[in-house]
Amino acid sequence: MDATSNGAVPTRPIANEGIRNIRQHMELATPGWPPATVFLNSNENAFGPSPYAVEAARAASYRLERYVENQNQWLAPTIAAHHRLDARRIAIGCGSDDVLARLARCYLGPGTELLRVANSYPKSPNYAHACNAKPVSAPSDGFRANVDSILRSVTERTRIVYLANPDNPSNTMISLSEIRRLQDGLPAHVLLILDGAYLEYTSDLNIDKLVRIVEENQNVVLTRTLSKIHGLAAARVGWMYGPCEIAMNVAKLQLTFPIAVSSIHAAMAALDDREHTRFVREETARLRSRWSMRLAQLGVVVEPGQTNFLLLDFRQFVDDSTSILRQLRARGILVRHFAGGAYSSCLRVTLGRHAEMEQFGSVLAEILEGLE
Repeated sequence: MDATSNGAVPTRPIANEGIRNIRQHMELATPGWPPATVFLNSNENAFGPSPYAVEAARAASYRLERYVENQNQWLAPTIAAHHRLDARRIAIGCGSDDVLARLARCYLGPGTELLRVANSYPKSPNYAHACNAKPVSAPSDGFRANVDSILRSVTERTRIVYLANPDNPSNTMISLSEIRRLQDGLPAHVLLILDGAYLEYTSDLNIDKLVRIVEENQNVVLTRTLSKIHGLAAARVGWMYGPCEIAMNVAKLQLTFPIAVSSIHAAMAALDDREHTRFVREETARLRSRWSMRLAQLGVVVEPGQTNFLLLDFRQFVDDSTSILRQLRARGILVRHFAGGAYSSCLRVTLGRHAEMEQFGSVLAEILEGLE
């Protein structure tokens, strides 16, 4: 029978130390009055999924009593054909979050470290904590990753380097040449995880060349999701591309039947509708350009990026943007706030439909005018 650190026998089950270190990584919206009518807080696709995906999910729902066995053989070839990839290198999961958690379980443990960039995706430390490993943050250039800083932070305990590119919530991105330089500088046994949740929105990063980095190395994986540009956030479908051995290891840790039958069919139909994907990408780019300029005209610092959200810094008006968050919420508009640190004066705003953005912009202008 185990004793606690002071020698006493526990009177209840005690979680691993790492689990007790896990903290909420973002501030969640709570019910309030009036009910929210504009949802710009969760980086969802404002234009929704392909109508073919909706119909495919509906048609599959009459088989809800059946498990779908060997799901990789359903989804992996479809994903591979869509992206011109090797299906043997693909592992699927309940969103890319599930894949990231399983990668951590495969390659982290007590006495090891997950290295991330300071001010990057705030959930990434929790992947380490869950494995009794230590999260380490490499200093960044403001919100942007610095490859030299990452490489200087690697130790003999480093097992994973995690890089979201583009990053959430900072919206920053490093170039393909910098990613190559990062991989070249890592020890062969350190796994480089490239989180590509927002890759489909970018124009400055050649995805084919990024895939080539994965295929040319034994220690690089790329995680992807259908939650963003394909509009299937509620379906929970994600995947990774990497060396066959890593894909097989991740597959070993998946749930027995990880993805619902309706989600599988929705995902296959969504990938097939390239016209809808093109429409979402182009409309999002228009919204991003228009609202980056309009918000800057209000005196807001808009971090440049190529995703479906904007990071807004209100340091010209307040040190802590909580007051702006609450005033938006009082008008039925939800945006995302990250407590403390570098983001204390910031809000992250998902690019919504045109009417939603007009409502947000009008209300925000009134709020900022009251702060002057």
